[in-house]
Amino acid sequence: MLRFVPLRNEYPVLRMRVSRIGAPSRAPRSASKPDLPGLEHNRIIVGDCIEELRKLPEASVDLVFADPPYNLQLRGDLSRPDQSKVDAVDDAWDQFSSFEAYDKFTREWLSAARRAMKPNATLWVIGSYHNIFRVGTALQDIGFWILNDVVWRKVNPMPNFRGRRFTNAHETLIWAARDEKARKYVFNYEALKAGNEDVQVRSDWTLPLCTGAERLKDKDGDKVHPTQKPESLLARVLLSSTKPGDVVLDPFFGSGTTGAVAKKLSRRFIGIERDKTYATAAKARIDEVVPYPEATLVPFMTAREAPRVAFASVIERGLLDAGAVLTDAKGKVRATVRPDGSIQLGPNVGSIHKIGALAQNLEACNGWTYWHFEDGKTKKPIDALRAVIRGELQAAE
Repeated sequence: MLRFVPLRNEYPVLRMRVSRIGAPSRAPRSASKPDLPGLEHNRIIVGDCIEELRKLPEASVDLVFADPPYNLQLRGDLSRPDQSKVDAVDDAWDQFSSFEAYDKFTREWLSAARRAMKPNATLWVIGSYHNIFRVGTALQDIGFWILNDVVWRKVNPMPNFRGRRFTNAHETLIWAARDEKARKYVFNYEALKAGNEDVQVRSDWTLPLCTGAERLKDKDGDKVHPTQKPESLLARVLLSSTKPGDVVLDPFFGSGTTGAVAKKLSRRFIGIERDKTYATAAKARIDEVVPYPEATLVPFMTAREAPRVAFASVIERGLLDAGAVLTDAKGKVRATVRPDGSIQLGPNVGSIHKIGALAQNLEACNGWTYWHFEDGKTKKPIDALRAVIRGELQAAE
């Protein structure tokens, strides 16, 4: 097994050691996410994925990301038009004697992973047309509940050299809850939308293959792993469906992309990899990762999650005085703040929302964004004052 040990108060680094489940990791975590007995984080376990999954504590991980063998069913070498050989996946770990053997393997690892998942955990599994439909059937039969299928559209796919089929330009990810009853699984909808120009993120992701400096190479300049996934893909997975401190399990760890991205994003990880060469390369890779600044990883708080603040609190805290004038963004509509937290527009008195709607002849209005106050020479929405109070409330928790 590969274990993390602290280094100068930085994010822990991996140290090779042969053993199994050990003491709790010292990796940074939130106080709300305590360790379970026998669960150690930020490590790579060298061994068979099904055997090692069965050793993990039940209901102990927040997310599973799985990149299992695709069972490509190659029937010989692939060649380019110039007769040069294509560097395809022909490793023994991707070869199964039959579809039945592959299905049995799939059901076993999915069942073992499901056992290790918390009730509200989710699972991502990626595959190609060779295997993803079989995987999807298996996970539904076992009891998983599919939330989305996501198409990873490759910017730079390998062409179909024989010209007998369409260029295989995408892979499919299935995102599934542990069961149909799961309701409180993590989905960072507002944060994703904010990073996408305030538009909902779609289920088709256009991202490049892993190339350049990100691709791990051995001393001879050859690929360390034939199917290394790009960090951008894992980043989107983890940013969408985990929070800092969550435990991410990858039962097919390979070159360690999941661990590298988890470390950058202050998530904890457990990787299982049976190939010692891959595990060693993943260890060295993760050792070099520098986490993003903690302040950039604070979870995005939605309006629904934020503490409720009454407008009266703004007056009570002295952020606005009774008698202050509120206006619309253009300064054409003027209302007066009253000591009790209501506002007055002409003869009409009511809440910031009711009077804001009245001023626009609308049924409803968000008064926090409609009404503005003078801050020096600029106008700011009173929502800026609510943010001050919310910050104080969060600091006091």
